[in-house]
Amino acid sequence: MSAISTAVLGLGPMGAPIAAHLAEAGFPLQVWNRTRAKAAEFGERAVVHPGEIRAEVVLSALPDVPEFDEVAADPVLHAWSRHGTRHVVVLSTTSPERIRGLVERVGRFGMEVVDAPMSGGDAGARAGALSLMVGASSEAHAAVEPVLRSFAALVEHLGAPGAGTVAKLCNQVVVASTLVGVAEAFDLADRAGISGARLARILRAGLAASAVLDAKAKKIQNREYELGGSARNQLKDLRYAIALADELGARLALGRQAGALFTEAVDLGFGDADHSAVYEVLSDRS
Repeated sequence: MSAISTAVLGLGPMGAPIAAHLAEAGFPLQVWNRTRAKAAEFGERAVVHPGEIRAEVVLSALPDVPEFDEVAADPVLHAWSRHGTRHVVVLSTTSPERIRGLVERVGRFGMEVVDAPMSGGDAGARAGALSLMVGASSEAHAAVEPVLRSFAALVEHLGAPGAGTVAKLCNQVVVASTLVGVAEAFDLADRAGISGARLARILRAGLAASAVLDAKAKKIQNREYELGGSARNQLKDLRYAIALADELGARLALGRQAGALFTEAVDLGFGDADHSAVYEVLSDRS
């Protein structure tokens, strides 16, 4: 049986390593990126226009569904359908409502949507060790699973389209709330004269240990916020989670508080910095 043909839209910190893993795994690959120089790094696999893609599975590593809609307008979807695309995989964090709308639009062209938002950040993407939360029909999941496993350590099928997105929003509430807790702890320790390095050692040795602490402690200690996941994207995800909570009647107390703090961080100009820059809001001495 021949390998599944694939394409990746968006070659940012997540999309580029995902595309590299697909190529390394032997999947026929095409790539597209708005900045052509980035796509050119993939040589003859790069296409100039999204409508040129010829792939059974198209993976979107674009920031959100609106960016996908802009890149893949109806004429592009029609071209994909005519040339054999069967599945569109959305890797970005979005809302269940946006996935429902995309399912309807893509379905008009005889294609299925799989939402497979990612956890693990750019480091996980480079290592091919992402966790994917998948919403899809059973048939669609079976069809795309070999592709997903080429760049993910965990592929969890949670139900119909939209289920993966709900799980990712839950993930983002935990990440944001934990990050706020870590930042508050470092601020409190600093005010009391305890070094961040010593605090980090203590936290890692007990119940306060977490992947968030491991990934973000040095950024907070050094107040250097080289981009991993941006504060702007964290706020976007929290707003989606809050909207879902409102729809379902969930209190989401910590998620709402984190949303307010990340709103402050973005308003202060830290939107494009790593989301650990929320420390700057919490440590403000003014």
